[in-house]
Order: sequence, then structure tokens, then C-alpha cells
Amino acid sequence: MRNERGEIIFEITERIGVIKPYPTGWNRELNMVSWNNTAAKYDIRDWDPEHEHMSRGMTFHPDEMRKVMQLLEGRDL
Repeated sequence: MRNERGEIIFEITERIGVIKPYPTGWNRELNMVSWNNTAAKYDIRDWDPEHEHMSRGMTFHPDEMRKVMQLLEGRDL
């Protein structure tokens, strides 16, 4: 769904943390984001400092994020 100007509707419902800061002021972040007024999902992508612009990223339903965490558990990172 897009608003009247053709933009995708999003709301960051919870800021979980910064994965990587960039010298430009942008950050790669893990957040809970609601896209187009749907239930919030885990979301990893780069955001500008005002959280108005973003890069492409990845969105995970809670069960998918649990699986990612299981896959990483016990790995020597």
C-alpha cells in the first residue's frame, strides 16, 4: 500500500539497536517496523539519521527471527 504521493507507509515501532554506524551518519539497524499498517516485524536495513530514508533490507516474521537465532546459536562468531 502506498500513500497519496506513492510512498510506502512505515512506522518504526521499536528501535532495538545499531548493528553498524557509518561515517555518513547512516546506521545499519535492527528494528521492529510496521510496513503498510501491518503487524511489526524484525527489520535489518540502513537508515538515515532522521529515519526518513532507508536502503533495501530484510524483514523477518518472529518465527523466522527465532530460526535465524537458532542457526547462529553455538557458532564461533
